[in-house]
Amino acid sequence: MRRDLFTAEHEAFRETVRAFLAREVLPHHERWEKAGIVDREAWLAAGRQGLLGLSVPEEYGGGGGDDFRYAVVLAEEFARAGAHGLALGLHNDIVGPYLTGLATEEQKRRWLPGFCSGETITAIAMTEPGAGSDLQGIRTTTADEGDAWVLNGSKTFISNGILADLVVVVARTTPEGGARGLSLLVVERGMPGFERGRNLDKIGQRAQDTAELFFRDVRVPKENLLGTENQAFLHLMANLAQERLTIAVAAAAAAEHLLDLTTTYVKEREAFGRQLARLQHIRFEIAEMATECAVTRAFVDRCVGEHAAGRLDAVHASMAKWWATELQKRVTDRCLQLHGGYGYMSEFPIARAFTDGRVQTIYGGTTEIMKEIIGRSLLG
Repeated sequence: MRRDLFTAEHEAFRETVRAFLAREVLPHHERWEKAGIVDREAWLAAGRQGLLGLSVPEEYGGGGGDDFRYAVVLAEEFARAGAHGLALGLHNDIVGPYLTGLATEEQKRRWLPGFCSGETITAIAMTEPGAGSDLQGIRTTTADEGDAWVLNGSKTFISNGILADLVVVVARTTPEGGARGLSLLVVERGMPGFERGRNLDKIGQRAQDTAELFFRDVRVPKENLLGTENQAFLHLMANLAQERLTIAVAAAAAAEHLLDLTTTYVKEREAFGRQLARLQHIRFEIAEMATECAVTRAFVDRCVGEHAAGRLDAVHASMAKWWATELQKRVTDRCLQLHGGYGYMSEFPIARAFTDGRVQTIYGGTTEIMKEIIGRSLLG
């Protein structure tokens, strides 16, 4: 089924992204996986190629566009390549909107040029050892000392945690309970008391640095408050729809790619003197997955269109996120099964996809949280 989402300009951009992946990412990715981190030079290369700050105004060094479809192309191509180390989606689509939408003019001039060049790598720190999807459980605290906030606490599972030069930290700025009293503070590399813990040992996406962060009496200047004091919950809710849609886009693309790989494999592989593709069970498996992918693609593309028009709400973003990521998990498992023993070998893309993709139903809000959001919208 032909997609109507993209223009010739988007497809030209897709070719640019593919060339970038072939030149700057894929030749190094295995080494990055062993090291548990990507080279900073890769971020600088992405900046030179114009892949960072796509929606940042040109005056700060960005692409100056507000067409989310370019971000979709980027997410799809990185997902199909299985290149999870260079977290451009996190930088552009998750952290970026906080900086462009909430920063003061002074903050934009201070942070955005490096954001677009790749010299300033970013992260967002919400999750804590005792608070994951539930923002009300955040315990990282601040004390107002006039010209600065004094920050204390810890965060965990922070993507880009080792490399990040600028971290948007969700912290409690009043003692009130629940989601009230949270603010966004920007912590910069080198601030005294800001320390990084382990580069966490994950089962997948091993090239993507994921760390523990510790804040011990970190003095964060008042001018590093992002957005409105005590309004972080509202700021976060406003941006979570795009984050979840970005994850859904990558999930749908990954599922389609794995289906393509498996379709080719069963045409080439023989068992009991026959092509696997000639067995009815195999044909049924492929048919089911192809249908599921097509239906999911139609819904995700519709959500992208709604988001581009400013109409995507949290409920439909949650639907896209949980459905597409669960589809990716299901398709990956079935495709691995169809590869037989070879699917269990780490040098095969399907095996790497099995471990790399498992986190998709967890980060950005678990499947269970997505269902709760949807259910509340319907039942109150």
